[in-house]
Amino acid sequence: MKLIPIGFGSLVSSARIVAVVSPDSAPVKRVVQEAKETGRLVDASYGHKTRAVLVMDSGHVILSALETDKFEENQ
Repeated sequence: MKLIPIGFGSLVSSARIVAVVSPDSAPVKRVVQEAKETGRLVDASYGHKTRAVLVMDSGHVILSALETDKFEENQ
């Protein structure tokens, strides 16, 4: 199992990531809002601006302060 750093000491399993997307589009904002309403949102940005949204295979949505291209470098 390979762990990917998502910022501020937080790690996620690379095998569980379905998508890493930018938080700017309306569909992604809806996904984040739905996850928040259903209790599946994990805010790992620690109060910083969200720059990447990770969609996990469990249905959880993780907010990260790292840019989406940083995840490409960790592959």
